[in-house]
Amino acid sequence: MTNQPYVLESGKIITGTLVWYYFICKREVWLMSRELAPDQDSAPLEIGRAVHDIYYERDRKELSLEGIKLDVVRRRKGLVFEIKTSSRFLKAAKFQLLYYLYRLEEMGVKMKGEIRIPRERKRVPVLLNDKTRGELLKTLKEIKEIVRMERPPKPVKTYYCKRCAYKEFCWI
Repeated sequence: MTNQPYVLESGKIITGTLVWYYFICKREVWLMSRELAPDQDSAPLEIGRAVHDIYYERDRKELSLEGIKLDVVRRRKGLVFEIKTSSRFLKAAKFQLLYYLYRLEEMGVKMKGEIRIPRERKRVPVLLNDKTRGELLKTLKEIKEIVRMERPPKPVKTYYCKRCAYKEFCWI
């Protein structure tokens, strides 16, 4: 077993998306870790793609590294932006961005983060510090525990299930 907190026993890297799902639904973490893809034509996924394309078309600076996909990077300002369609999943978005900042820091790149919610005209600063790093490391440990399970966690009906792209894995 590796001592890097973002590497699973299989050798695969925890992704930012997996961190995001952790705060929405533990069952989704397990499903996603098995590469069971959600319905790619679901309305929420299509809306998310459209918001990214419309609001940041000219500013698009997407950067992909192993396990992370940064929406917008402004190197001169030392900023990484994560673009979201609403503030409904703000805690999940915050930890996703903290994960990206942590991984960048591991590569020797110190950045600040900002969640941008164009339709709400919101900007939420995100900083990786000792407190948030500790919370993130605890989250990564718990993600590893979920992924290690033989079976997915039982489905738990929440407010988010109604529009979930994975709902057929739980309720049908």
